[in-house]
Amino acid sequence: MSTLRSRKRQQLALLLGPVTLFLGVFLLLPLAIMVVYSFLMPGLYGGVEWSYYPHNYGRILGFADPEFEVFDPVYLSIFARSVKIALITVALTLLVCYPAAFQIAALPDRWKNFALFLITLPFFASLIVRLFIWVLILRPTGFINLTLEELGLIDAPLDLLYTEGAVILGMVYIYIPFMFLPLYASVEKLDWTLIRASQDLGAGPFDTFRRIILPLTLPGIAGGCIIVFIPALGNFIVPAVLGGAKSMMLGNLIEQQFLAARNWPFGSALAMLVMAVVLLLLYFAIRQERADPAGSGRA
Repeated sequence: MSTLRSRKRQQLALLLGPVTLFLGVFLLLPLAIMVVYSFLMPGLYGGVEWSYYPHNYGRILGFADPEFEVFDPVYLSIFARSVKIALITVALTLLVCYPAAFQIAALPDRWKNFALFLITLPFFASLIVRLFIWVLILRPTGFINLTLEELGLIDAPLDLLYTEGAVILGMVYIYIPFMFLPLYASVEKLDWTLIRASQDLGAGPFDTFRRIILPLTLPGIAGGCIIVFIPALGNFIVPAVLGGAKSMMLGNLIEQQFLAARNWPFGSALAMLVMAVVLLLLYFAIRQERADPAGSGRA
């Protein structure tokens, strides 16, 4: 028995070893380099000077180097705006996908597979192409403005493009499949006998949802929220295409520091702050999962 168990462990180590090594070399090592760069002094013409310089974080958090820089709250403003847009994206995608997951789970198998295919259909088209379709729809001479003008509802085109609303719309559009799939997996595993038992015992729809459905689908909700929030916080393609200069997010700021300003240490410090927020979020999610592993203890 122990020999069989040892052989299984060896097989598992053999299978996971290459993946672990790949992630260790190409994920953790670049991450470590970025951590080091975030504490170095920016060079005069790009690059870095190898001296300890914590004021890269000070430019964001309020203790900038008084000899060369001043604290500018614009970075905190961009950080807060990025978190706000990411949270709104999570809330709207959840609002759209949660009832849709129940509707699709209740369909016959033939239509269920077709509906799942439609949900994943955007993955078959380029993200850039999909975003520029929204540019054509939202621009002053686009479909929405022309339709409203033809109907006599507006006299002049609305400013729909290059706004925060356009960024949120684009974010929700591209992240709906990311929210839907974990939610659907959770709804598919739902034990409907518990729901019928709750109804038989006289519980109303709201009590059944609060005490049975919500706790049982909570792991899917948490997984979808994390999967959407993390890429939405650091996204720079959607704000660049649909938001313009008015809706800069952290991803755009980091990109500019690396490519345009060539201030790699400051760009690294910004990236590390994004990483810190993500890790903090994952910590609380794991802690919540350990506190209620079944997600149904209150049911």
